[in-house]
Amino acid sequence: MYTKKIYFSGGDFHELQEVFRSLPGVQDTKTGYINAEGNAGFDRVATGEERAYMGVEVTYNPKKMDLSKLMDVFFAVVNPYLPDGQGSCRGEMYRAGVFYGDVEDEPQVELHLNFIASRGKPPAVSCIGITMNDPNSNPKLAQHCYALAERLKNFREAEPEHQDYLQRHPETETFIDFEKFRTYVKF
Repeated sequence: MYTKKIYFSGGDFHELQEVFRSLPGVQDTKTGYINAEGNAGFDRVATGEERAYMGVEVTYNPKKMDLSKLMDVFFAVVNPYLPDGQGSCRGEMYRAGVFYGDVEDEPQVELHLNFIASRGKPPAVSCIGITMNDPNSNPKLAQHCYALAERLKNFREAEPEHQDYLQRHPETETFIDFEKFRTYVKF
């Protein structure tokens, strides 16, 4: 079976893994460190000692799920108009981004991010438990998209305790309301 990979960062990587794991056409998800400059590990990345983005690798079948839909889902749960983080996860390591390994994905990723940047205001996605900032209350926020669109340099899989974390710890409080998310996202 033919599969492709795409990488997303933005907020808690445990939550991102849970977002993508059950989508149709998604074969596998892994949490990890995107574009790390050295020997990335959770403690080093979380403290900023090691520069990398905490994110998720999504392996998908493009015949069952296309890249555009994956990005739509991503931007339904991650606000690209917030600099460096989502919810209580703050810092450059939590910045929203789409990282592509295949050069053929670059035009589609760039087009998607350019569309989001040109909208100039956050989307209304309160149905999944995310409170977006009102663009009228902060004009600068409403006009700048902070999400990255970059070529993947490397991906280092996170430690085993960070894989499938929310599956093993369903009592964990999350920024994303997964009950509402599952009813909102239907393909």
